[in-house]
Amino acid sequence: MNPFNKGPGSQDMRDFLSFLEKKGQLKRIHEPVSPDLELTAISDRVLSMGGPALLFENVIGSSIPVVTNVLGTIDRVAWSMGLEKVEELEAIGEKLALLQQPKPPRDAKETFELGGLLWNLIKARPDYDLTPACHQTILNNEAVDLDQLPLTRPWPNDAGSVITFGLVITKDPETKVPNVGIYRLQKQSCNTMTVHWLSVRGGAGHLRKAAALGQKLEVAIAIGVHPLIIMAAATPIPIQLSEWLFAGLYSGKGVRLTRCKTLDLEIPSSAEIVLEGTITPGEEMSDGPFGDHMGFYGGIESSPLIRFHCITKRKNPIFHTTFSGKPPKEEAMLAIALNRIYTPILRRQVPEIVDFFLPMEALSYKLAIISIDKAYPGQAKRASMAFWSALPQFTYTKFIVVVDSSINVRDPRQVVWAISSMVDPQRDLLIIENTPFDSLDFASEKIGLGGRMAIDATTKIGAEINHQWGEQLQHSKEIQKRVDSRWKELGLSDITSNNPDATLFGYVMDYFISRKEITNS
Repeated sequence: MNPFNKGPGSQDMRDFLSFLEKKGQLKRIHEPVSPDLELTAISDRVLSMGGPALLFENVIGSSIPVVTNVLGTIDRVAWSMGLEKVEELEAIGEKLALLQQPKPPRDAKETFELGGLLWNLIKARPDYDLTPACHQTILNNEAVDLDQLPLTRPWPNDAGSVITFGLVITKDPETKVPNVGIYRLQKQSCNTMTVHWLSVRGGAGHLRKAAALGQKLEVAIAIGVHPLIIMAAATPIPIQLSEWLFAGLYSGKGVRLTRCKTLDLEIPSSAEIVLEGTITPGEEMSDGPFGDHMGFYGGIESSPLIRFHCITKRKNPIFHTTFSGKPPKEEAMLAIALNRIYTPILRRQVPEIVDFFLPMEALSYKLAIISIDKAYPGQAKRASMAFWSALPQFTYTKFIVVVDSSINVRDPRQVVWAISSMVDPQRDLLIIENTPFDSLDFASEKIGLGGRMAIDATTKIGAEINHQWGEQLQHSKEIQKRVDSRWKELGLSDITSNNPDATLFGYVMDYFISRKEITNS
């Protein structure tokens, strides 16, 4: 079955919210709630408990309801993609890996698969609406007032209210190729916001080109789109596809777009709210500080200023927002899903890698656990260096743990056992100093410059060992089959779980986090 044909039947956020409500995964909050700190505090507590998405219908200061935690669990992320389980995302990754590094088909089966993929690309081309829902209400010039929107302020020391889940849409001034990203925007006035994007992002590149040409850069912000489009915009994989085509591949059919009212840009026609504006190159204002995914407040930076001159909306729009911070957060759930998509792509880039995992508690990219089919001495170090350079998003991975293919990278007990039993620190650590690094990582001695470490927790072979290792303990297959056959006879048939609750073995992550907070207070 082709995974690209399993996308959701609709690309409308409202339809997805209705789907969640029918599954008991959406709760409506009728009581008045402030968008300043309170709304996020409620959402954060519910999300940390694995609770449902929340629709705040009575937001103080605005007539527009706010929805949060839409992608707050792995199940909801999978459902947004039209899948039952997040594991199914690896099938999508297989297809994207083929797009990234196509190979001539070896037989009729591979020829058929390649033909099917090309047909999926054709079906994924965007379609267009002439009477889009996002243009049901139009506000121009003096009527533009960001104060009418329920912008949230998530953390006490945040510099202002923000948009966090808006698609920031720009176009290359020369090639006219669009870029769709998700960047934080801070409200500066009733019609201006600063956009916080890294210099390597597509929008920042477009602004540099506009500056070189002496032009303003057109920018549209689309708020309240189907989560699959958010997934497409958040997937930074190095293939030459527009985010619209990528979203079409995710959903199995083309994204429905429409043209902005005042800009030469295309937007999802079902978006709840669209802001249209321009950036004048060189016009900047202070942005931040804000609570970030590292669990700390970031710094103050001078960021490009967007001047909005038009707002279009659906009738009775819904404002979609999220917030950053220590996991679990929605961004961590997205990262876990993207981890599944990356896996086949990574295998194609580094063939010896069997599986890899980016633990949520490590901020979804700071620590990578990779398993390899080890064939020669020194292979773990080679795999580590290949991982760091395989995809741009792994540039800021601080720690890599390499284990044997027999280790389940998603089981912390097995990984800790491998580190404890297979590693000699004076032999098995690879430390690289002073590499370009994440400016938000305050653990680095110099901002933007830091070290990396790889830990070889694989079984040592060949020249890696100077003495004989003992044989690993394991029950014989014969005795395991005998126990299986007697399980019911022994009265143990009610014990069936192969993945027991980790808290049974002392893994209570929230306890350790709370103890650190008490120590630091």
